[in-house]
Amino acid sequence: MTEAMETPDGESYLAAIAGIVADVEDIGVEFARVKIRELRALAAAGRLADAQGAPRNARVQVHDMVLRSISAEVAGVMRLTDRAVQRRIGEARVTIEGFPAAVAAWEAGRIVQGHVKAIVDAGLNLPGEMWAEFEAVAIERCDGQTPNRVRGELEILAHRMHPRSFAERHEEAAAGRCVRLMPGRDGMSDLIATLPTVIAEGIHDRLTQQARAIIDTRDERSAGSEIVATDARSTDQVRADVFSDLLLAGTPALDDTRDTTAGPLGAIRARVQVLVPAATLTGGNDGPCDLAGRSPIDPATARTLAGSTHIWERLFHDPTTGVTVSTDSYRVPSGMRRFLQARDQHCRFPGCRVAAIRCEIDHTHDHALGGRTELTNLAHLCQRHHSMKQFTAWKVRQLQGGVLEWTSPLGRIYREDAPTPAVAFTPAASPPGDPAPF
Repeated sequence: MTEAMETPDGESYLAAIAGIVADVEDIGVEFARVKIRELRALAAAGRLADAQGAPRNARVQVHDMVLRSISAEVAGVMRLTDRAVQRRIGEARVTIEGFPAAVAAWEAGRIVQGHVKAIVDAGLNLPGEMWAEFEAVAIERCDGQTPNRVRGELEILAHRMHPRSFAERHEEAAAGRCVRLMPGRDGMSDLIATLPTVIAEGIHDRLTQQARAIIDTRDERSAGSEIVATDARSTDQVRADVFSDLLLAGTPALDDTRDTTAGPLGAIRARVQVLVPAATLTGGNDGPCDLAGRSPIDPATARTLAGSTHIWERLFHDPTTGVTVSTDSYRVPSGMRRFLQARDQHCRFPGCRVAAIRCEIDHTHDHALGGRTELTNLAHLCQRHHSMKQFTAWKVRQLQGGVLEWTSPLGRIYREDAPTPAVAFTPAASPPGDPAPF
């Protein structure tokens, strides 16, 4: 293990950090008050337009003209376009009038603006008459969580509450898949593909793996090729170039990797981590499944993935102890690693959503200092937060049940509970005289 470098810990340094944190906290409270006031003012502008509007005539809707006029008036003081203000008025009305409990919780300091946006975005998937029921549950789910962490959970919650099945709605949405070309500046354009989430995630993952293989080759064999030696492209640039090569030529232009790798770039396959409830896997319902760290995917796709051992890991746990007992993955990681991926789902630093399959398993109590390799001393951390644990004054200890307790340099405590399992098993009751099922 790399020896941790010293972090400033003098009283003046800690006092300065404490002052900055206090200022940011105060500013957050003031910002929330001002932002809520602005939203209410914009919502009032929309209601005024409703009150002044008239029924449609043969050519134009008077209400729209009134709303445009009010938007233009407000835009003058906000220094925005009237179109932007009109859009903000609509968003403000949805938030203030459609989700009043979320706004009240924000105003009371229970949640922050990011939580409100996540609640509104997810709630809009539901019929309006279900918004109140949804936000009541959603506010509780936000307690103690960052907006980034809870967003995916709220989306899943909304999909499960919807009166129509996720599979049915996904089928309709998939009919809108398309590729669009958006001209940009300086001879550049954006090629935008609207695809099922699991396919888009798989494409991005495969491009990333191929880009990293090219960069690794460049870094290790720069002396062996004039082309490679002069290659200074970033990961984003290489990913874009591989994307272009695959679409135009069917294979990466630089199909060269280290001798120790499994094969050429074309052999690299995407990895997608999906959590599928048992009832959905067996066809018992058509609820959404969770693409870890991203968003819901449709159940049919999840079942297809579950049937292919090339890109799916099926986990089998003892229903009583929860310990992994077997897997049919094509890869051969330890049972402990598979259990931790299922438990953690993502990086365990507060607020981080990097999927576990892209994280490192860290010994909470350093192995070099006597920490044991056991489930109660292991957790997934992304590279950024693993390094921060090693090289800064942030400290962490693991409590019972996989809970991580982080302590900041100022002594603030942040508890990071283990994610809620996507599926839980309980022993089935045996009929009289029958042996136990396990």
